[in-house]
Amino acid sequence: MTAASYRNDFADIQRGQAMVLGMLLAGVAILVLVRYFATGQVVAAKARQLHALDAAAYSGALIQARSLNMLAYINRAQAGHQVAMAHLVTLGSWASLGGTQARQLASGNPPAYLIGMMFGPEHGAAYLAAQRAAGFDSRAASQGDLAQAYAAHDNVVRQILGTVQSDIVQGLPQARVAAMRAVLAENYSGVAPEDFNLVVDEDNWQGYVQRYSGQQQLRSLVEDITQLYGFLDARNRSVSNPWSVEARCPHLRHQLRRRGVTELDSAGRWQSIDTQSYHALRSNKWIGCYYREYAMGWGWIPSVASQTLLEPHVDDPPDNFSAQDFWRWVKEATDWDILSGSDNPLANSRAVANRYRWEGGGLPNFFDVTADRHLTLRFSLTLRHPGPENLTVSTRSAAETFFDRPEARTDGRTEYRNLFHPYWQARLAAPSSHELSMGDSP
Repeated sequence: MTAASYRNDFADIQRGQAMVLGMLLAGVAILVLVRYFATGQVVAAKARQLHALDAAAYSGALIQARSLNMLAYINRAQAGHQVAMAHLVTLGSWASLGGTQARQLASGNPPAYLIGMMFGPEHGAAYLAAQRAAGFDSRAASQGDLAQAYAAHDNVVRQILGTVQSDIVQGLPQARVAAMRAVLAENYSGVAPEDFNLVVDEDNWQGYVQRYSGQQQLRSLVEDITQLYGFLDARNRSVSNPWSVEARCPHLRHQLRRRGVTELDSAGRWQSIDTQSYHALRSNKWIGCYYREYAMGWGWIPSVASQTLLEPHVDDPPDNFSAQDFWRWVKEATDWDILSGSDNPLANSRAVANRYRWEGGGLPNFFDVTADRHLTLRFSLTLRHPGPENLTVSTRSAAETFFDRPEARTDGRTEYRNLFHPYWQARLAAPSSHELSMGDSP
């Protein structure tokens, strides 16, 4: 066999071996490609699931923000109702004042011309104008539309707004989970919201919002707001006649005293009183100079029977003093200062005797965030969902609700989180160290 023939036979033997190696390499390449494709599917499924979970977490934080903002709006509404009630109770005492003034005007005790002569035509005209309020002090008038409106506000404050706030606080965890499941269902068609394996890992909602007594922040807020309304200011004014009256006390003059106040009592219940009296300067040899009070008008609207006036008064004043001198009755039955005093004690006493109580329960309880003003409302989620290659893909996300004013306060002070301003917002949050230690793998 020649060398050439041998080489040809050897070449025939080796022909086709490269194909075997190529097939092996092709199989490996196909296997790598398949695994790469499967890995790509897992990565894509994980990315899709993470995006869906982030959207769900943000939606949950948004539900929290909206709930807190709603609580803030309700707290502000509570304060608004209290201001409305303060106006109504003031209108009630003014109506009673007008009605009793009309009655005193009709009886001529004191006469209108005397008031005009002593203190000027404007005061006389104001006294005469009271005749248009005749009957306003009757029980039907005092317990009419104003009292019904007052009771309606009190019912809204105590029954409706209070119940809504409690429902929001108690129902937020369930509403938050329902919203997050609904978002996931939008991202995975064909899967019912309740079928997702969604777990809330960390959540500090419990205790983040607490119920407080209305005697705390709500009282100070209401008192600050009412100072913005001149109608609710103290209604105190004294006018003196310019004439010298008594040689024993030449520095003293006849006085016309208007007194009125709208206030919250120590239990947070509204009351309003309005009085006006003519104090005629008199003197005698037994007590010297004194003021003889002629009550011209009075009205007191309390919220409960136990409310008392801060001003001096007695419970059962005489209807008139035909049987006994005024100064003698004061000396025997009261401790009033009828020389240097500045009140209308007789008008106060008649206001007490003719009071009309309006039903009111006082300042309601309200919800606010905990005392730790730096605590952030936060939660984290874990979602486990079937993926490709019969794998369960696990992803985690976190979100938080935070308080942030849209612009700085005009007084330059820092405002910490609270439930009186609706400045709550939502955002995704970085994972905590505990969540990072848990890992994040399919």
